[in-house]
Amino acid sequence: METTSTPTHCPYCALQCGMNITPLPQGGVEVTERADFPVNRGALCGKGRTAPAVLSSAVRLTSPLVRSGGRLVPASWEAALDLIAERLGTVRERYGPDALGVFGGGGLTNEKAYTLGKFARVVLGTSQIDYNGRFCMSSAAAAGTKAFGLDRGLPFPLEDVPRTGCVILVGSNLAETMPPSLRFFSELRDNGGTLIVVDPRRTRTAEQADLHLAPRPGTDLALALGLLHLVVAEGRTDEAYIRERTSGWAEARAAAMAHWPEYVERITGVSVPQLREAVRLFCEPESAMVLTARGPEQQAKGTDTVGAWINLCLATGRAGRPLSGYGCLTGQGNGQGGREHGQKADQLPGYRKLDDPAARRHVAGVWGVDPDSLPGPGRSAYELLDALGTDIRTLLLMGSNPVVSAPRAAHVEERLRSLDFLAVADVVLSETAELADVVLPVTQWAEETGTTTSLEGRVLLRRQAVAPPPEVHSDLHVLHELAVRLGVEKGFPTDPEEVFEELRRASAGGPADYSGITYRRLAEENGVFWPCPSVPDAAAEDGEDAVLDALPDDPAQDAGTSVHPGTPRLFLDRFATADGRARFVPVTHRASAEEPDAEYPLLLTTGRVVSQYQSGAQTRRVAELNAAAPGPFVELHPRLAARLGAAEGDPLAVVSRRGRAVAPARITTAIRPDTVFMPFHWPGEGRANTLTNPALDPTSRMPEFKTCAVRVEAVRPG
Repeated sequence: METTSTPTHCPYCALQCGMNITPLPQGGVEVTERADFPVNRGALCGKGRTAPAVLSSAVRLTSPLVRSGGRLVPASWEAALDLIAERLGTVRERYGPDALGVFGGGGLTNEKAYTLGKFARVVLGTSQIDYNGRFCMSSAAAAGTKAFGLDRGLPFPLEDVPRTGCVILVGSNLAETMPPSLRFFSELRDNGGTLIVVDPRRTRTAEQADLHLAPRPGTDLALALGLLHLVVAEGRTDEAYIRERTSGWAEARAAAMAHWPEYVERITGVSVPQLREAVRLFCEPESAMVLTARGPEQQAKGTDTVGAWINLCLATGRAGRPLSGYGCLTGQGNGQGGREHGQKADQLPGYRKLDDPAARRHVAGVWGVDPDSLPGPGRSAYELLDALGTDIRTLLLMGSNPVVSAPRAAHVEERLRSLDFLAVADVVLSETAELADVVLPVTQWAEETGTTTSLEGRVLLRRQAVAPPPEVHSDLHVLHELAVRLGVEKGFPTDPEEVFEELRRASAGGPADYSGITYRRLAEENGVFWPCPSVPDAAAEDGEDAVLDALPDDPAQDAGTSVHPGTPRLFLDRFATADGRARFVPVTHRASAEEPDAEYPLLLTTGRVVSQYQSGAQTRRVAELNAAAPGPFVELHPRLAARLGAAEGDPLAVVSRRGRAVAPARITTAIRPDTVFMPFHWPGEGRANTLTNPALDPTSRMPEFKTCAVRVEAVRPG
């Protein structure tokens, strides 16, 4: 019997690598290379290659579970959905709609993220919705919006990276987190460009760099300001660009000049000669880029830190020009699209602000509700989790595992246990799902069709390749059935293309305009970059209502409308601000929320390893990946190991003000002597996020995952 391969995309990181899925005669599926997709050109990392393993009924959920007698036992879909609806309705009636919490995930498709946000606001009427993407790139989003008027992870495609002159890669270990992307940086060096990596550890990525800067964790802000100081002092600013395309330079310049090289060296540990060399490598080519990731962003000053790196780009004319710019390397598979369409506490579809009256009118018009009925902005992710069991009495959670991934995780676990009612929809029985009153088994990547938006802002179509198990349904089915049970019979379709057509209308005229994108286009093209309006700019000038009215009755046909090509490169003509100018934002260095002291003399930083993904809920169920990365570890410098009397593999306890984690020692000179590192993929006694600090950035509400004060103790037998 002839088998057919289905072109689709990987379920894991924001590269969304292209792959083919082929059903096998003996059952199961095979993943093969798809060379036509320009991001990975056929290359796949181990996680992508082994993704079909999680489709197995041996490792995934195959029927609803309901808690009875303290245990989760199988139940029918009708019984599980009836129970969820009854408990949500009872709590809403007794305590009000904001007693209902909703928590989403950066792996949900655009259709599911859009519907979840609509469900929270239209059916439940709650403001209490956020998602785990808040823990990903919210600081970069806030800084990018301040500076450019618009946030999109990368304002240019990855294919531009090899053709620029220099890249500063800040706080990203691409060799382990996004391995197929490393080829772009290898090609950069092959073409004569240079790579500067900023990371406290000498990672596999840092090994590829022409220059590795290893600052003390939490000092990336001072480092960026020190580089900008040198740019000014050495006369390397682009004065014509600053004058013609920016505003606010005088204030930002004054702030940077307070960070002279020797002062920055004392703060960061990066020597003055290295600072000067970094400035030379960055400024001498005609083009250059700065790319940030979780290192500088997951800090209580993450927005200011990213802002300082953006200021460096603006001062040197390295933004809004070909082969130059600032970009953020989004982590989660749909971290970009997930927040654009409404599951973030303060946003409506199309990247509109929830407190903007015009945005509320537009989206309410699409949804057929009164704008005044939409709740206002709610709590950010950690603040929502912290409020569980107090004024938030129930939680509906989809596609997230905060028991492992949230900061101060033991406290978050305690808050989840204190809820009146917890319902979880997921692919596997995660550590969070194990605490639930109801668990719903939902479809995953190969079993459903839907769109995602990659780190480039490229909207992609994932196609269904196989049927799910009989008792497994999509998240769209879950939300439809709950909406009906809660009295809203229309507006929550289960067909993803029908949802996407509504999303197009809701996003029309917004910053993240998807209205010119259709499933047909996505099936024929290798993705479409937003913004992609469906009508000529002249119609858009008549206002959002005109844009909405101009969409065709049958969008799949695009009859009578122009076809917008999409926008691979942003800001080449103007920035997305009212006056078209980028804005410098003056920032100054400040200490981390928690600095070492006599009781906690070391710094902890956290991250990922190549063979696991995020909280590990899926990858820890794959034998090949577990063989490569079986458990947590504590990475420390030989000098620290000698002081502790610890040898390779010895159990070590890492202790912070929030708790204690135990894992084997991994001794290496690749880390600073004042710093220890732990990966955060595992639960139990080695859970790194037991230790991390939930101190929040005042703008982005990002927790300070990347640095906290700890002590390390040898664990003696007995």
